[in-house]
Order: sequence, then C-alpha cells, then structure tokens
Amino acid sequence: MSGGGLVDGPGGLGASIGGGPGGPVGVVAKLPTVEDTHAFGRRLAGVLRAGDLLLLTGPLGAGKTALTRGIGAGLGVRGDVTSPTFVIARVHRPDPERGRGVALVHADAYRLGDATDPRAEIDDLDLDASVDDSVTVVEWGEGLVEQLVDAHLRVRIDRRDDDTRLVELAPVGGDWAERLAALT
Repeated sequence: MSGGGLVDGPGGLGASIGGGPGGPVGVVAKLPTVEDTHAFGRRLAGVLRAGDLLLLTGPLGAGKTALTRGIGAGLGVRGDVTSPTFVIARVHRPDPERGRGVALVHADAYRLGDATDPRAEIDDLDLDASVDDSVTVVEWGEGLVEQLVDAHLRVRIDRRDDDTRLVELAPVGGDWAERLAALT
C-alpha cells in the first residue's frame, strides 16, 4: 500500500488515511477473489462517465483485466471484455438495452514499453479522438496518457500471496475524490 492505513468498510472497502509517494489514495479495497474484483469493477462503473480516464498499474496477473471486465459489465457494453495485450486497444460499444450508452475503450500499453518512442505509439492509437465520448481504461499507461485529460483516476492493483487483491484508487484532479466517496 502506498502509505496510510486501511479503514475497513462494507465489502472490504475502506477509505485510506494519508497518502504516499504515488499521491493521495482515495479508496482502498481488499478483494479476496477474482469475482470480488469483477464486482468492484461493476461498482466503480457506477461513478464513471464519458470522458473519464483510468490508469491501471500492477504486476502481471494482478487483476487489471478482471477489474476492467467488471467496469464493462457495469457500463453495459457489448461483448466480452478481454485483455487487449496483442491488439493494444479495443473499443466496446454500449449496449442500449442493458447499459448507460457509454463506450469503453480498453488499451494495454504493456507491449509499448519496448518501443523506441512509446508516446508516439500511444498517439498512433488516437485515444484522444474517443476520450471525450467514452470511459478509457489504460493498463500500463502511467507516464504515457495522462495528458489526454485534465483529471484522471490512478488504480493500483497488487496481488498478495494468498491471491487477495489490494486495489488503491488515487484521484488526480477534477471531482474524482467526491465521486469516489460514493464507493465507501
């Protein structure tokens, strides 16, 4: 955890006290299973809206795509949300019969880390063309995509030895802190 203590709340959620080198932590969730991670993503989707950018970080296998699957389910997008590792980015269109009409753009910058100029590779994805009309989730995007919007949400996921995931939500600008308060 990047500083502060965990205040337990319903469903393993809590508000963090303090912050750390990564900035202030708005919400910390302790999620025992992949299903809990998915459910937390669904809940998080309830505070998301078009124009939101989420930067997901954490080691391989931590649960970034599981969280994004939950976000997609909560937004009610069409199709299965799968890891975009090999295609770099996927657009999941809204399903008007079950969702709120907001698309999900899911990008994975992991493979771009070896590129000579990863920022140019990100520019080639044209994420800025869709960011205003969708919820954009970028795995491994820290340091590469923050310039797309004025405010964003940093999401750090760590997987412990017992497979429990610790998810830290750190608001950066805008009204993120107020919206995250609805999760606790």
